[in-house]
Amino acid sequence: MPTLANPVEFFRLVRNQLFAGSMTQAQVDGTNALLAAWERFDPRWVAYALATACHETDFSMEPIAEYGHGRGRPYGVPAGPQGQVYYGRGYVQLTWRRNYARADAEMPGFDLVAEPDNALKPEIAAAVMVRGMTEGWFTGLKLDNYFPLHNPHWADWVNARRIVNGLDCAARVALYARRFRDALEAGGFAP
Repeated sequence: MPTLANPVEFFRLVRNQLFAGSMTQAQVDGTNALLAAWERFDPRWVAYALATACHETDFSMEPIAEYGHGRGRPYGVPAGPQGQVYYGRGYVQLTWRRNYARADAEMPGFDLVAEPDNALKPEIAAAVMVRGMTEGWFTGLKLDNYFPLHNPHWADWVNARRIVNGLDCAARVALYARRFRDALEAGGFAP
């Protein structure tokens, strides 16, 4: 379970600063699942991961399939011998067959190339997010590049977006991350 000394205060701030005053039970459950997946990491990393999930799942805080299923995008056509379409799925919107294959190679048993919808299972989506963002799977950049463990007082909230998706919506995700950071601090998060 998440390591929050005061989960009531954490969720009060998250509701008010990110969710216009209310969250569904599914959003709360999804946030708790992500907190559990990230509980042993630096609070800056946790805040940025929560912000990424918030943005990439359109505030559902649950793994989702990309709207439009990649239609009109290069990755939105059947690929490989399986003939699957590797559009965005999960908390980070995993795309491209090569990225599904990497996740399979790094975490055997998920069977993402043959069954890409497995990336919608919360435990798999969380594992892909954690490993991808901490190890630099998506763009070669990782959380430690922007929130270095050797310097706990330095953070580059805007450029951290490059870990997942260039600078697309970088300022917005940075704002979410700072709000999650404040909520984690108020909630007494301790890895």
